[in-house]
Amino acid sequence: MKILLLGSGGREHALTWKMLQSPQCEAVFVAPGNAGTAQIAQNIAINPNDFEAVKQVVLTHHIDMVVVGPEDPLVKGIVDFFKKDEAIQHIPVIGPSKEAAQLEGSKDFAKEFLIRHQIPTAAYQSFTKDTVEEGKQFLETLKAPYVLKADGLAAGKGVVILEDLNEAKAELENMLVDAKFGDASSKVVIEEFLSGIELSCFVLTDGKSYQLLPTAKDYKRIGEGDKGLNTGGMGAVSPVPFATAEFLKKIEDRIVIPTVEGIKKDQLDYKGFIFIGIIKVGEDPFVIEYNVRMGDPETEVVMPRVKSDLVALFQAIAKEELDTMTIELDARSATTVMLVSGGYPEDYEKGKVITGIEQVEDSIVFHAGTALKEDAIVTNGGRVLAVTSYGNNYDEALKKSYQNIDKLNFDKIYYRKDIGFDL
Repeated sequence: MKILLLGSGGREHALTWKMLQSPQCEAVFVAPGNAGTAQIAQNIAINPNDFEAVKQVVLTHHIDMVVVGPEDPLVKGIVDFFKKDEAIQHIPVIGPSKEAAQLEGSKDFAKEFLIRHQIPTAAYQSFTKDTVEEGKQFLETLKAPYVLKADGLAAGKGVVILEDLNEAKAELENMLVDAKFGDASSKVVIEEFLSGIELSCFVLTDGKSYQLLPTAKDYKRIGEGDKGLNTGGMGAVSPVPFATAEFLKKIEDRIVIPTVEGIKKDQLDYKGFIFIGIIKVGEDPFVIEYNVRMGDPETEVVMPRVKSDLVALFQAIAKEELDTMTIELDARSATTVMLVSGGYPEDYEKGKVITGIEQVEDSIVFHAGTALKEDAIVTNGGRVLAVTSYGNNYDEALKKSYQNIDKLNFDKIYYRKDIGFDL
């Protein structure tokens, strides 16, 4: 079968790499893709949010399935667009409907879902610019630190955690009245701060049944020791060493099963990935957030650990037969380290020539922000490359990634040398 994958990052390169291992996969087209996907698949230069352009690609290339990488097309309703169009409604799209995608698109929607289905999460309230004074009063009832979340999509930057009550009140005003995050912060969720260690849980669902993918832990801050500004992610490890069998059972029983049951009860049309951000508080798991797609850079450690045929799993999801499948995992650890442009996550330059990729041995280089310029591979984003390695444990895998990073170079290259430091 011919598959169209939407997106352009490290997640999409890893998904392309994995899907092409399937005997059922004839070709993968990636829109818009990057220099890495160009080497193994066919890139198509369209915007994944331009649904009419996506439709034309599907018809022109006789696509049999569409897999959606990023959240934007899902939140904007690409699944609904396909279902309503007679020319393409028979093509399965791996991803949730517009309404179901509100689990990521709206923090308030997600919180209401969690509370309604009695899934453990932090206590919260939501406020708008009309109720900003009530929001300030609610902050007074909480202990520091104070967590403020823009309701809508803010490209991973809409969460603010502050220690000082007056600063938190000023920030609430900034988000709601001054529209710091534009429309994304027209509503703000204030929630109690949970103290613990985080991990990511990944689930495949056909809306009725589910299969668990490997857990992973990613590192969001730009600086070592988890200091500095938030990024899209600077590295990841899988499996998560502190996630014991007993703790994973709690996640499945208290969070995964009620989530899938909740999707059914609420009659949400959901066929695809559920990414559950979890915090371990003492010995108990709590949900921090839902995402409606795979994480990045977690995909770059999760996909290499999946031994099963991903395309066959997608076909089972499309037919609502996921309960007939099992997922076989590689027992080894996988780690990835992100190489980023100097200045990221703030201003950075593009177009820097990347060297050394062909010298990498015993690691997989997934491209994130790269492009082809004449005969060279150049930087084309903040996060540029993800170097993934296997090992008998995460230390061994990280050592391989760092050894191979020494062979790679571009102007102002930066990466964290302490991925896994807290494990």
